[in-house]
Amino acid sequence: MEFDRSSQATSGNIIADMRYAWGAAASRDGDYSEAAGIFQQALELAPGWAQGWMALGEAREKSGDLIGAIEAYGHAPALDPSGLLGAQLRLAALGATLAPSIAAPAYVRALFDQYAPQFETHLVGALSYCGPALLLAALERACTATGRVFHFDRGFDLGSGTGLMAQALVPRVTTLIGVDLSPKMNDLARATGFYNQLHARDVTAFLSEETAASSDLVVAADVFVYMGDLAPIFAASADVLEPGGLFAFSVQCGAGLAWSLGADLRYLHSKQYLRALADAHGFEAIVLDDASTRKNAGTDMPGLVCVLARL
Repeated sequence: MEFDRSSQATSGNIIADMRYAWGAAASRDGDYSEAAGIFQQALELAPGWAQGWMALGEAREKSGDLIGAIEAYGHAPALDPSGLLGAQLRLAALGATLAPSIAAPAYVRALFDQYAPQFETHLVGALSYCGPALLLAALERACTATGRVFHFDRGFDLGSGTGLMAQALVPRVTTLIGVDLSPKMNDLARATGFYNQLHARDVTAFLSEETAASSDLVVAADVFVYMGDLAPIFAASADVLEPGGLFAFSVQCGAGLAWSLGADLRYLHSKQYLRALADAHGFEAIVLDDASTRKNAGTDMPGLVCVLARL
């Protein structure tokens, strides 16, 4: 899944817009070198157009001109300071810059507002997504291991999306609160009736404003792939959980000692990093298992399913 820039503002120059449309058609036909040339012509007429630079960068990247792609993407951050178009992620994935510690909220919000109508069909059907089922099974094992009843009084579903995690959880939670950056995802989640509350907010900021020790469950299914540095969300989750409360989440797994950005613009986290964060924020790792929550081009994506208990 990637952000469709075609819905963004025009250049303000009708001829540049027409050339952009021709370039986009060439890209759809797989003629990326031709597309790059046409996008470059558009940018000669509208050099301050962030969307045009992103399109040129993508065409160059797909044609194998990585140096040219970096040059094109490099124009976009100053023209798009909110990070809506994802230039910072593209540059980092190509090794031109360090990865940002988190994907820009504007980028994630736009990505999922756009994705909302086909989210469940694509995720469950095309990608064989099974994150909620894996997390529910991990939570049951964690409850058995810690001697607690497999039921929660008050839980937070972070990155709640359309409510897939809630559908799995709702028989096990008395009060369930969903938090997602995307208002359009929240509209779909609200229609399920699974949530007692829904908030269109940044998940870390939202939890940071909640009363300390006010819940016994925080769950995040396939959410941390848009965050590199997880220390802030670990700290916020630790604060909002009562002793014995569970923090359950899935991540895409990477090598190394910490986190990195993958070629698919999703963040990867290592077991060592998660264990270190758990220790630093007062958690005990109950479940930390290799598991794949989805496929990419028919291949299982390496991942981890984790359940931590608040000490």
